[in-house]
Amino acid sequence: MAMIRCNYFSETLGLSTSMTVIVPQATRGQVGMQGVANRERHPVLWLLHGGSDDDTIWMRRTSIERYVSELGLAVVMPQVQLSFYTDMAYGGKYGTFLMEELPQIARSLFPLSDAREDNFVAGLSMGGYGAFKWALSKPDMFAAAAGLSTGNFPFWSPGPGGEFPPFLRLAFGDGPHVGTDNDLYHLVQSCDRAAGPKPAFYQACGTNDFLYNLNIELKETFKQSSLDYTYAEEPGVHDWAFWDKTIQDVLRWLPLEREE
Repeated sequence: MAMIRCNYFSETLGLSTSMTVIVPQATRGQVGMQGVANRERHPVLWLLHGGSDDDTIWMRRTSIERYVSELGLAVVMPQVQLSFYTDMAYGGKYGTFLMEELPQIARSLFPLSDAREDNFVAGLSMGGYGAFKWALSKPDMFAAAAGLSTGNFPFWSPGPGGEFPPFLRLAFGDGPHVGTDNDLYHLVQSCDRAAGPKPAFYQACGTNDFLYNLNIELKETFKQSSLDYTYAEEPGVHDWAFWDKTIQDVLRWLPLEREE
């Protein structure tokens, strides 16, 4: 595998930003791992970071490079700040950046397939919200989407008085949020009603995660739809021990063509 930290300019954001990219490389001599690259344009996992992190975090906290080495799967990890992958009420247009500009830039720089059956998206916490939002909004782009320890964040009120946190107000504004493009419940229902191909969805959360109730609410919304949906839970909290294990479950679940 080749790991590349790419610095580039975003016209949508009007600033320089970065992404970390893993590109498949066929190898036999690496100790402890074997790389596979059997395509000119590689299938790709768009892997999104959480609220306190950046595009390097999956490489620093997990063995994602080792996990995908035998799959021939590229991984693109973009930087989006604390934007919740949305066109912020008070900030950059990170939703437009993610859904429109990033794929064009990444595919122009790296040999990535643009075929729907070769594209997958996943993320944790804020990144899980972004992954679901992206796939539900652009169902013809992805074969599968996974969210770990996530939820419908415009409806999260963690304070004892139920107040809306300032960092969420920067992203989403003061509302109303019901029925908007930032409302995952609305997007699930819209995707369910829409014609055309739709991704498979995978959601996982630890039973001791502080976002567990938010995950259960999202689970119930998915369950009421006809979308291809899988839910998994086990003891765990909002931490990298859970996400490092669960991303391996996601990779096994992805509808990839695998070497025999």
